[in-house]
Amino acid sequence: MSYLEQPVDPRNPHGLGDPNDTKLRKVEVEVLIPKIMRDRAKAELCTKEVADFEACCKTSSIFMVATCRKENSALRDCLTLWYQNEAFKEECRKIYLQERSDYRSTGIPKKHRVEKI
Repeated sequence: MSYLEQPVDPRNPHGLGDPNDTKLRKVEVEVLIPKIMRDRAKAELCTKEVADFEACCKTSSIFMVATCRKENSALRDCLTLWYQNEAFKEECRKIYLQERSDYRSTGIPKKHRVEKI
């Protein structure tokens, strides 16, 4: 039986894994989901702190380490608050599982799916 004649497994249509599987690997739990949390927290939840820190860094140039401590501390506190929020963690986990499921069922990575829409 050649590669083209092999039957397609409906649970693994593109050979990328079962789209409905909700088990997470260690790298997904420790790296990929925290990346989503970090990106969402910076872009949606801590926007004021991020803007304040960026503005301080732009005006301070070389001395930003010393002069932007207050802004950096506020940003870090805001991010830590969201990293420790279990509801936010679960929401990001669901977002990741949905993205992974979409990838496994279509075989198209998220960045390419977004471009084609």
